[in-house]
This record gives sequence, C-alpha cells and structure tokens, in this order.
Amino acid sequence: MTSNNRRSSGVLGLDPVIDGGFPRGTTIIVMGSPLSGVDLMARQFWKMGDEGGAYLMIDSGIEEGMIDARELDPGQITSLFSGQRIVVDSLSSIILRHGIEAGLSCLSSARDAVAQTGANVMFILYTNIHAAQEEIRLHRMADVVIELREAIFVTEVERQLAVRKMKNNPVTKRLIPFNITEKGVELSTTSRVV
Repeated sequence: MTSNNRRSSGVLGLDPVIDGGFPRGTTIIVMGSPLSGVDLMARQFWKMGDEGGAYLMIDSGIEEGMIDARELDPGQITSLFSGQRIVVDSLSSIILRHGIEAGLSCLSSARDAVAQTGANVMFILYTNIHAAQEEIRLHRMADVVIELREAIFVTEVERQLAVRKMKNNPVTKRLIPFNITEKGVELSTTSRVV
C-alpha cells in the first residue's frame, strides 16, 4: 500500500524498502546491465495499478501499448508523456545517439514535467557504457537512482539491488538480493550465507 505522496514501484518487496514507494513527481533512473532485469522492473512499474502511463521504447521492438520513440529527437520525448507512470527505454540510447547534453536536457525536461503533474518517469540507464563523469551528471539530476547488479559465485548468480539515491529520504545501507521470476523482479527474503 502506498500513501498519497508515494507511488508503488510495482516490484514485490521494494515498496517497504523505499518507504512506501517512489515519491510522486520524481525522475527515477534504474541502472544495470541489459540482462540484470532493468527492463523487467520498468515494465512492472509501467503496468502497476490503473493510473495509466506511457512506455517510450527507443531500444527494442515495440510491444502492445508502447510508443515507438526510436526516431524521435530527445526534445520531443516529454510531449509524449501521458498518465502517471512513464518509462523511457533507454536514456543510454539517447546519450549514445545524441550526446550527453541531449540526455541531460531530456532528463531535465522530464523532471520539470513530472514535478508539475505529480507523475513519475523512469529512465533505464545501462552500466559500463558511459563515461564516469557523464554518469555523475545524470545521477545528480535524477531524484531516485536504483542499481541492479549481478555477482557470480562459482555456479550461482546472485542479483542485488542497491538504492543509491532517494529524494528527501535516507537510502538503505545494504544490497538487497532479488530474483527474476516469470512475474519479473522480486526482492528476496533470504540472503546468501558465506
């Protein structure tokens, strides 16, 4: 359950960790490798509840309900925002095609738009493809930053979620294990014991 000033993440087990959900009117960056579950988390957020939203797809094939944003100029992105749950998949593609300044401008415009409407916009950002100084600038502009990581232990893959930044809230001090299931990303209630 979320309060009036929070919006559910759509991820099982995440809302209690982030104090009931994402603060309304914020920009969210979910970062990780393409196989870490970032796209699953974005879809879960987009499909959660009945508030409606827009999924702007730049990277991949267009699925039912998504908006084809592959040929759009970054300045046009916010004109397609509708509803309360908006996803841009991905900020990385904007930066790779148009440069960091276009990516920052898009993020800034999105931040202004959702601050006025109380909606949330989630951007996917892929790790290990951008310069460190570019990532720093993006993280500073975003209101919420969540990272999905993978660690390999002999024959086991452990997935971990880190809340890096949360507007006006403290962040957790630990990595939280998660699983990828047929339903998507779910936080795990058990941890690996070494």
